[in-house]
Amino acid sequence: MGNDPPSRFFSAPGSAYGQSGVDIEAGHRAVALMREAVSRSQNAPGLRGQVLSGLGGFGGLFRPEFAGLSDPVLVASTDGVGTKTKVAARAGQYAGLGQDIVNHCANDLLVQGARPLFFLDYIAMGTLIPEAVAEFVGGAAAACQGVGAALLGGETAEMPGVYLEGELDIVGTMVGLVDRPALVTGERLQAGDAVIALPSSGLHTNGYSLARRVLDGLNWQADRPELGGSLQAALLAPHRPYLGAFEALTAAGLDIRGMAHITGGGLLDNPPRVFPSGLGMALWLNSWTPPPLFRLIVERGDLSQHDALHALNMGVGFLFMLPAAQGAAALATLRAAGEQPWQLGELETGQGVQMLGEGR
Repeated sequence: MGNDPPSRFFSAPGSAYGQSGVDIEAGHRAVALMREAVSRSQNAPGLRGQVLSGLGGFGGLFRPEFAGLSDPVLVASTDGVGTKTKVAARAGQYAGLGQDIVNHCANDLLVQGARPLFFLDYIAMGTLIPEAVAEFVGGAAAACQGVGAALLGGETAEMPGVYLEGELDIVGTMVGLVDRPALVTGERLQAGDAVIALPSSGLHTNGYSLARRVLDGLNWQADRPELGGSLQAALLAPHRPYLGAFEALTAAGLDIRGMAHITGGGLLDNPPRVFPSGLGMALWLNSWTPPPLFRLIVERGDLSQHDALHALNMGVGFLFMLPAAQGAAALATLRAAGEQPWQLGELETGQGVQMLGEGR
């Protein structure tokens, strides 16, 4: 036995592993399809010389540029896109998921005033579809270019028995950089500060379990004039980034004291995450009209106002909090940058978010 050649113990290449449901060659093809998109994100003008490794290594190498920073701080975020993956799989459209996870992570970093450096993704499927993986990664790479980050690497997993046929899961991790003196913590917020809102581009990456349940039975492909297209297209609208708006405000010299990314928990749970003790927010319910998609979900789900504002972003994607005296300047600056901002409310002594029918 000890002298038998190793080949005696092995069967034909690929037979046993293939029978278990894992296709190694499909994984290789997925990497080949995504290579060009990843390379474009790594070689963007602002990142030249910082990415030191190509696709396919055991770990990504990134050499950050700290010139001009007095006290560099790295900020990291990991998140997923929830059951939006089910909507994408149903439609056979995956590029938007790549944009979703990159922009979600970038917006989370932005709350601290950090700008993205690099991003890593994880996509898992029951049966690997190389074209779907490449489409997802292509969307992620394009979104990385949009926020100035490198898609440094990731993982593609084929997991039969864990995910049902056609199912997938998406996770992303992003690392960003901010100079400590420019770190936005919310500790300088004061009662009376203006809360300026920017619109979402749809549900973003939250509320899909609710939306799928209450919208089940409708024709998702039919044109709906009030939505400007089909219900499917409205549900798949990619999560948008807010870095450009932040840069416009900082370039104008405005004092951003706090920010909030409106994700899971909606307008009730997310803003208080940055409030110092003893401070709350007055939310002016008459300051905006939720877009038609949200109204449809609320009506079909028979949601209370509290549940709607807790489960969905209701058309509000991001908040900037500034001194009251700078509120008008912030609105004007954002409009000049192509945004459609409005004042959503103001900070007040107290705690949590108080829903008011009228603002000042």
